[in-house]
Amino acid sequence: MASNEKEINNMLFDQLDIVERFEAALNESVEKARQEIETQKRQINRKLYQKPPLTTEN
Repeated sequence: MASNEKEINNMLFDQLDIVERFEAALNESVEKARQEIETQKRQINRKLYQKPPLTTEN
């Protein structure tokens, strides 16, 4: 489990890398899979750039 926002962001960037690799491997005949990848990317980005941040520094 991540203990701070930096670790969480690193994990989310890793997930984005995975999604991008899957996206690069797809061909146009797999439109449903492409839509699912876009959904996953939006969900990850929403977590990554949320306001307020996941943690607050005191």
